[in-house]
Amino acid sequence: MEQLSHDNYPMQVESPRDGVLESASKRVRMIFSVMASPNRIDILRILNSKGPLTYSELKSLAGFKSKKESGKFAYHLRKLLRQSLVALNKAERRYTITNLGKLVLSLARQIEERSIIESGKMYVRTTKPSIEEFNSNKIIQSLVREANMPLEQAHKITEEVENKIYKFQAIYLTSSLIRETVNSVLIEHGHEEYRNKLARLGLPASEIVEMLSNADSATNGLETLMLKASHSIFSEHLLINTLPKDIADMHLAGEMNISNSGTWGLIPDTIFLDIADLRENALDLKGKFLNVSRVYLPGINNSSDFETCLSLMISLLSREASTEVVFEGILPMILKQMKEPEKIESRFANALMLSSIAPSHTQSGLPLTTITIPTVGQDATLVAALLNGYRRYVESTPIPRIGLSLVYRDMDDQLNQLSYHLDHILSVVRSGGIISLSHDEGLRANNGIRKAMGKRSGTAATLQSLSINLPRLAYQSNKDETYFRARLALMMKPAIAALNIRRKAVIDLIRKGTAPALSINTDFMQSGTTSLVINLVGAQESVSDILGYQPKNNGMEVLQKVLKTSVDVAIDQGRSMGADAVGVAMVSDDGAARFAALDSDKYGRGYLNSTQNSTTYSQGLTLYGEQLISSNDDNSGSVIEECLSIDKLLTGGLSVSLDVTELASNNLRLGQAIEAASRIPFFRPVMKLMVCNSCGKRESGYLERCGFCRSNNVLPIR
Repeated sequence: MEQLSHDNYPMQVESPRDGVLESASKRVRMIFSVMASPNRIDILRILNSKGPLTYSELKSLAGFKSKKESGKFAYHLRKLLRQSLVALNKAERRYTITNLGKLVLSLARQIEERSIIESGKMYVRTTKPSIEEFNSNKIIQSLVREANMPLEQAHKITEEVENKIYKFQAIYLTSSLIRETVNSVLIEHGHEEYRNKLARLGLPASEIVEMLSNADSATNGLETLMLKASHSIFSEHLLINTLPKDIADMHLAGEMNISNSGTWGLIPDTIFLDIADLRENALDLKGKFLNVSRVYLPGINNSSDFETCLSLMISLLSREASTEVVFEGILPMILKQMKEPEKIESRFANALMLSSIAPSHTQSGLPLTTITIPTVGQDATLVAALLNGYRRYVESTPIPRIGLSLVYRDMDDQLNQLSYHLDHILSVVRSGGIISLSHDEGLRANNGIRKAMGKRSGTAATLQSLSINLPRLAYQSNKDETYFRARLALMMKPAIAALNIRRKAVIDLIRKGTAPALSINTDFMQSGTTSLVINLVGAQESVSDILGYQPKNNGMEVLQKVLKTSVDVAIDQGRSMGADAVGVAMVSDDGAARFAALDSDKYGRGYLNSTQNSTTYSQGLTLYGEQLISSNDDNSGSVIEECLSIDKLLTGGLSVSLDVTELASNNLRLGQAIEAASRIPFFRPVMKLMVCNSCGKRESGYLERCGFCRSNNVLPIR
């Protein structure tokens, strides 16, 4: 018999590749079988969003709460473990989703979305984000819940909206498109109040594209972009849903101006904070800012601890005001740890540099931080060391946001001590530092705002970002001074009402923890004083250029009558509204340029050219160094007297700037100008500087191009 061979009878031999494919196919089938259960998909979703969970936590979140369902849950979890979609950390006894599990979850989501598209129905891309089948009942729910619309009326509006949506014939809708359709129907029916409550807030897509396209000009990088976007949202919310319509209209029309509108209803403008209020629980933020180090002031044992603590306090507390934070009581803390001037200068400079990374609330770089230095009874070398340390910080910072306030006992004390401090003050001014000198009865912020209407001790807050357009009122008064003051008196009531609304909203948010250091570490919520201050813009133009009262023709008397009227009415209206601390100020904000631009558009260039400056109105008072020390100017004394009389009238504060730019090259005359201004209770010597937005270099005077990199992207510092 012929022997049979394998050649004659070929056998089917399984190749290794075929075995791998069959094994992989089986594995895919098993994974798809796992995906077939909604319960198992839910478990994957929970672990993906919540992170590692214990058995009991995962069981509860997945909805298996009764003992009878324990076996069912264990079965589903075992399936996921066997297919390596879920892993167990045996050391911690916690379950986590694996990378394979995340892939399966993503695939399930894609299949779900594609099946929705293929079904031919209308679906909505929501902001969750997710894709859901269009459901008109959700429109009814929004109208009732968000706009407080009666249910029957909500059904009628929804029916009309639904008809419009079906006419779109779109496969995909978006929640924003549906909301816009609802709002258009509400406007058609005259329901503006409901529409305002439903309005979606934010920037148009074109503005976002423009922001990203011009990102190279963002001075603080991503922070600038985020600030602009968030300010837009909160500004809209303020004008549409927070302020009464008449007040919002006055702002939009340019009769009054709300500065820092993005933070206006969230935090105070100016905070006066005594370090003594922080000593027991300093920077103990409880459950807030968990990434910030906790520092206790009683535990400061050396100069290094002081440096760390001061930089932390400035960085943290600058988040809790929109314009300025004024620190008192820093000097005793310094003297407790340091006696040598060299060490004080170095540590103080380092602390300020470290805190310069603190966030700002506006693109202009606010808020400022002001450190008060009482000179009474202090060694001149100590004050000199602090001024030198501050100058070192200023010289290393293109646009400084920290300032000093030298506080003297009285005018005579200030004149006597200036001989010791003057050279150091001049160095700071030339460097572009922010410094103020005062011998006032009460503490003031850098912009001249008084501390809670003269409150001497403790924490206090001021709400001042509301200005009244005096040139507009004067122009509409047909040069009748009595009628002008009557119109101003009428404007005071809505202005105080707006600030009162703001005060209640801000205090409520502080209680909820939006300003944790302010609410936790001080007695502000219990006994702190919150003052409301109305700012007057363009007082000089109103009286002299529009009403026609020149300084030599009863101009000062009329101005004083206008200011006294506003102060008296503010006090009376404040008391009637339950707000005792109401004042009137003349300080700087962003209202002057806005008012001038709006008035120019409304009344024409001829109206605006009649004022002293064609681009902006006056704010506060600006004195010029040459004016005060010129031997040919007989009015230098009267200018000081005018400042004194106005400062005495204004209960909320007065910003007095001493412009010494023209005296930069003459140290003697620069010092004489500051000494001459020392009769004024509060003033701030300033020297105009420019900073390059390309290379960051700083130069004095007005320049069209940077002297270092030749860029034309130069900005005035102040």
